[in-house]
Order: sequence, then C-alpha cells, then structure tokens
Amino acid sequence: MVNLEELKKDAKRILQDKKVKYVIGYRRGVDGYEAIPAFFKAPEECDDLVWDPTCIHNLVRFLRDEKVRKDREKEPDKRPVAIIAKGCDTRAINVLLQEQYISREDVFILGISCEETGVIDGKKLRKKIQGKKIKQIDFNGKDGFSVITEEGKTEVAAKDVMAQRCIECISNYPIDHDIFFGEKKKREPENPFDSLDSLQSMPNEKRWAFWKEHLEKCIRCYACRSVCPMCYCDECVVDTISFAVFADTPAEEKANKIKWLEKSPVSSENFVYHLVRAMHLAGRCIDCGECERVCPVDIPLRHLNKFLEKKAKELFDYQAGFDPEAPALISSFKEEDPEDFIR
Repeated sequence: MVNLEELKKDAKRILQDKKVKYVIGYRRGVDGYEAIPAFFKAPEECDDLVWDPTCIHNLVRFLRDEKVRKDREKEPDKRPVAIIAKGCDTRAINVLLQEQYISREDVFILGISCEETGVIDGKKLRKKIQGKKIKQIDFNGKDGFSVITEEGKTEVAAKDVMAQRCIECISNYPIDHDIFFGEKKKREPENPFDSLDSLQSMPNEKRWAFWKEHLEKCIRCYACRSVCPMCYCDECVVDTISFAVFADTPAEEKANKIKWLEKSPVSSENFVYHLVRAMHLAGRCIDCGECERVCPVDIPLRHLNKFLEKKAKELFDYQAGFDPEAPALISSFKEEDPEDFIR
C-alpha cells in the first residue's frame, strides 16, 4: 500500500531542498471526500496532500501550463516541477517526452502504484451506495475500497465502482519515476478492450445511430480538449477561436485566417470536430479517460480513442507511452507493417 506519510515527507523534502519549483498533487475538495488537483509551493502546505481512490485526475495536463508559462518568461526558473503520477499518467509524460514537447529534466516524478485496484467512477459509486452521503473513501488493501458514509462503513469490491479505464488498465504502476510509492503488483486485465465489444458487435446502421445520437448532444465546450494532456497545440485546427496570434501578427493575417470548422454545434460540425481530434490522438492517447469524465453531456468519447488504440495494437503492435525513445506510430513504419502500398 502507498504510505501517505512517506509521500508527504518526500514532497516536503524536495521543496525544502529547492529541487523543484512546486509539487502538483491532490488535496481534499470542498465536498469533504473527493480529491482535487492542487499546487504545493511551500513544505508546510504538503500536510494537505492526499492519495486515495478519488485521485482521478490526470495531472500531466498541468505540465502544458508550466511549459507555456516558462516559454513566456524572460528569465524562467529552470527547476523541474514535481508531479504525482499514476501509471497511466507516466505514459502521458512519456508521450510528451517522445514528441519533445518537454524534456525529462523538466519534471520530477513522484510515481504512485495503483496496485490491486485503481480510481473510482463517481457515477458508479453513487449508484452503489444508493444516495448515502459519503464522508471518506480509502483503499482497503484487499482489491476493494472502504466507503464511510453517515450510516457507517461499507466494503465495496473495486470492480463494482472502479473507472472502466482502470478495469482495462495495462499500466497500473509508473513506467518511470524519481521516487516510487507502493508496490509493483502487475495487474493484467482480462480484456483491455472490453468496453468496445458491445459497440463493435452492432451492425453499421445501429452504430451510426449510436454516434449520431451522442454527437448531436455536443455543445462544443471543448472541455475534452482542455483536459487532455496531448492537446497542446497553440492553434487548434478544429477550433476557430484558438488562432495563434502574436504581437507581430498583421491585421490582414488575423482577418484571413482559414476556418476549417464553424463554432456552431450542429451535428455535421460536431462529427468533424470529434473525428479529427480522435485521429490527432491516434498512437498518442494513453487512455486516461479524462475527456469522457469531464464531458457535460456524457458523450462516450473514450470509445473513439480506445478503438484507435486497439487498431494500433492489432496492426502495428504499438502501445503509446511505454518508451519515450521509440518513434511515434504515425511517423514511422516497419517492413512487416500491413498494406503493400506503404512499401
């Protein structure tokens, strides 16, 4: 089990020794039981650090902000930023390293093992406890969680309330780390693509209707893009309001920027937005599931990325985020790759 006191101790130490600028981690939210992302800049603040099944966020997304901030400063503090990272999170860091968006010296990884379980799905948990007010959730060390409500303590099997991405996880402990917490207990999922089976078994017409129904609900809030650690482009081709405009950009260029997609959330535009975004994540998505979690209208976005992940594995034996030195999927080929036209 991860020793929270050891985590706090090491976080304090690296701040006291000025090895890092700050620590990106989790603290308790206002509801009293859920964890939220937090930034710890002083050693004494680390007393508020938490690690429990509600630490669902992929904090790697905040490395983008640090990168942008450092690039804009005339004399940036070049010390690394420390980050608490689960197995899937370290895969995201590896993709950023692979793409040379950041360097390894930019980040100090406090790697945490999920061991026998993972993090919770809030919707599953609320359904399981049938409306009882939650006060605390802990790992119980027995492939489950201890849920404390106003009515007492209940032991819940992890498989009943875990996020689907954790059930299908292929990296339940950090790929890379500077300090490691927990144990390296490898957990092999029965089927890493289980969530796709029901959708892929549908006839084409029914599958089209499924996606049409969901994507028509999209309000194009761009929450999925904003939360994704892989969406770091200065200018997004499918977002007309994210043009990269600089101090020396002439007015004519601003006025004549090409709009590939309109902002209006109509069905056809929504299809283009989500399909283009999925293609841009091919061979890069590490299945953190954040896009689906933050969607305000519950579009099952993870299915799109998971399908491309499955194809990358089947056709090219490629899995994102395991080797920062490996060539990217879409910028390399092997002699044994399928399709003769590639050669």
